[in-house]
Amino acid sequence: MEKVANNGGGGGYWWWAGASGVQLAWGIYSFRKGYAGDSRLMPLKAFGVASLFVGATATATVGTLRASGIHSVSLLH
Repeated sequence: MEKVANNGGGGGYWWWAGASGVQLAWGIYSFRKGYAGDSRLMPLKAFGVASLFVGATATATVGTLRASGIHSVSLLH
């Protein structure tokens, strides 16, 4: 088996963990802040907050998989 270079950047999975933490904190902050302003923009803000939570979950999952040594789906077969 050939050794594959880490193409994820300098810090490996630490970048994914950091990104997940920032997205989660930003999502919680936005959720707790509530909504002030034009009510017509409420669906847009709700979509944005939901996207932050989904993004935080995705980056945490990728970081966990990379930290455990799974770098490709083909390794799961």
